[in-house]
Amino acid sequence: MIQEGQVLFSLYFFYVIAAALLDIVANLALNKSHGFRKLKWGLFSIALVWLAFYLLALSVEGGMRLAVAYTLWGSIGILGTTLGGWYFFGQKLKPIGWVGIFVIILAVIVLEMA
Repeated sequence: MIQEGQVLFSLYFFYVIAAALLDIVANLALNKSHGFRKLKWGLFSIALVWLAFYLLALSVEGGMRLAVAYTLWGSIGILGTTLGGWYFFGQKLKPIGWVGIFVIILAVIVLEMA
């Protein structure tokens, strides 16, 4: 079981970060699939999401609290997907959307401290 304060330096934290990065790439690939009209991109996206969930499960199985792991994974995924959508596809987010992302990041920090 992971002790408090060890999360930042554990292998399970790495699993969550890797899962979030895979989720970002999966989301961008899903956009590139154009609603699965480009089947290879869609299948690639599904495979990456499966692998991301597997890594997330490994981190929780290793002792990371589910609330922390899932919120961290989600917040990194949301921020990364937003930035990737902007960079690769020219998608823009309204200022209130950035406020929402900031609130999610704060929630991760609060959960880790609790």
